[in-house]
Amino acid sequence: MTSSESSRPGFTDTLGILKLLAGITLLVALSWEILGGNHVHLSDTYLTIQFFVCMIFLYDFLFRLIQSGQKFRFFVRHLFYLLISVPYLTLLSWADLRMTHDWGILVGLIPMLRAFLAMFIIVQWMARGSRMQWLFAAYLFTVVTFTYLSALVFYDYEVLVNPHLHGFGNALWWAWMNVTTVGAAIFPVTAVGKVLSVLLPSLGMMFFPIFTTYILQEYAVKKGSEDTPSEV
Repeated sequence: MTSSESSRPGFTDTLGILKLLAGITLLVALSWEILGGNHVHLSDTYLTIQFFVCMIFLYDFLFRLIQSGQKFRFFVRHLFYLLISVPYLTLLSWADLRMTHDWGILVGLIPMLRAFLAMFIIVQWMARGSRMQWLFAAYLFTVVTFTYLSALVFYDYEVLVNPHLHGFGNALWWAWMNVTTVGAAIFPVTAVGKVLSVLLPSLGMMFFPIFTTYILQEYAVKKGSEDTPSEV
């Protein structure tokens, strides 16, 4: 084995950590843009951060493509990862195509999909046990991140037009009440808000059986260990 081959696993781990940090940075930047922005124009700081984060994702794709033994097959199977890693907002800005803030936020959410995939490293660390534990950790991660992101988008689109929305705290409460299918006394008035009000309860209904299955399995394992007679 050559020294370059032996160093690849370490470099791959470093690249994975870099992707994780890039994903977290992009989420923080999006949160700052929505909570501290003017809800009219996207800031240059946010566009710059998204560009560099996307460059990290694109470099990861290119590195794994070069290392792949079947490059064409790898390219086809991972084309989706490539498409959600492109800094579309920056490319549109370079082409002098101005976007409204509303459309800019939606287009800016595309790299967030890649960021969430990068942050699944946290899920792998949380679930180092059985497959059911991994599934439960993935469930928690998906529900928490999607609910938080939905609250951000709902707040950004509704805060200037919805008289019942007072601050991001209300938006976060609205998101959690909807994902638990309880519902909230804040009704959306924009098209994006109405779509989120449908997606959140649907997500909750799809993932709640996973939570129930995990609890039942853990209870069955503990019950079985208690019923097993110990050796004298």
